[in-house]
Amino acid sequence: MDITNKKHFLQLKDYSVSQETFDLYYDELLDMLITHPQPSLDVLGKYYESADYISHTDSKRSIFEKAYHFVKNIALKNKLNLINSYQPSKGMILDIGAGTGDFLSVAQNNGWKTIGVEPSDKAKGIAKAKGVLFVENTSELESHSCDVISMWHVLEHVPDLDQQIKELKRLLKPNGTLIVAVPNFKSFDAKHYGKFWAAYDVPIHFWHFSKKAIELLFQKENISLIKVLPMKFDSFYVSLLSEKYRTGKMNYLKAFFIGLQSNFKAKQKMEYSSHIYVLKNN
Repeated sequence: MDITNKKHFLQLKDYSVSQETFDLYYDELLDMLITHPQPSLDVLGKYYESADYISHTDSKRSIFEKAYHFVKNIALKNKLNLINSYQPSKGMILDIGAGTGDFLSVAQNNGWKTIGVEPSDKAKGIAKAKGVLFVENTSELESHSCDVISMWHVLEHVPDLDQQIKELKRLLKPNGTLIVAVPNFKSFDAKHYGKFWAAYDVPIHFWHFSKKAIELLFQKENISLIKVLPMKFDSFYVSLLSEKYRTGKMNYLKAFFIGLQSNFKAKQKMEYSSHIYVLKNN
């Protein structure tokens, strides 16, 4: 996405890997932020080589990782209940960015047909051991073959945003359900931590969405936003990492307080640290 005529919003660092500096530009029309420069695909992988990036491992080495996986198990049940509420007859679910496969494993055990896409060989290997099936690329799948497509904190990582949304449109059945979870740069914790906000996660987060941005981007492909839901645990996780980036250490009490404050302030305008967007194919 071109940054010409976009307003400079913030300069910040990749605190978790390279320590390189990146800029965020504001797209007023879409109400979203764009990371600049965006790494080319041939070097992008090195920016994921961080111990903080725990969605690609089942490791439980520290209190932080143990807490992450405890919360993840609660979230998995909530995710399953969510897709079942919008697609009670079940069918085929595609999870793009399936990580270590826990969500698809839970869905499969609940009677769903499942398929995943995951670029990390390490994460994919862990998922395959759980019986999760993968394709290398969504282009291998037939058009209108998916009842549900989920992208849990994945859309912000996609290099070609417009092409990805077109591909989602191709894959979804008529009246199919799309679940997209992304961070929200308009949350209290984002404003509180500023350049240290961990969910900016440059440069592997190319895009930073608002509710308006999600609605407008998918509207172009005749996919309608029907519900926005909070991800209340994210404010605590993100605040903890943000404290580490800002002070060099995990300040659990401060992070908990900021996470709590963020969720409290979010109630009025529905601006949580992260949102789940439920969309329907028309």
